[in-house]
Amino acid sequence: MARILRGDIRWADLNPTRGNEQAGLRPVLILSADVFNARSGTVIAIAITSQPQRADFPLTLELTSPGLPKQSWAKISQVRTLSIERIGKKIAEASPEELTRVIEGLNEIVG
Repeated sequence: MARILRGDIRWADLNPTRGNEQAGLRPVLILSADVFNARSGTVIAIAITSQPQRADFPLTLELTSPGLPKQSWAKISQVRTLSIERIGKKIAEASPEELTRVIEGLNEIVG
């Protein structure tokens, strides 16, 4: 598998889940640093949805990457640490500005 890099948007298998967690095979935005991804066997990622969102920033952020097949939103409140075994093919890449805004939104949520 190619290196998993911060800002990548990749397919991930999020099952099994509980409660209101995002489930299934879906895109995720990789937030963790490249060195962490390469050495830890895990990544820190945010689920992405194609369903229109009622919540606004900082809970969700619309992504505009040209590689995404549909209109998409990063669900900033749906952060997960995932084994790299759950991570699949790269779909697209978030812009540096989008990545910065997602991290700012996460910082607003966690304080």
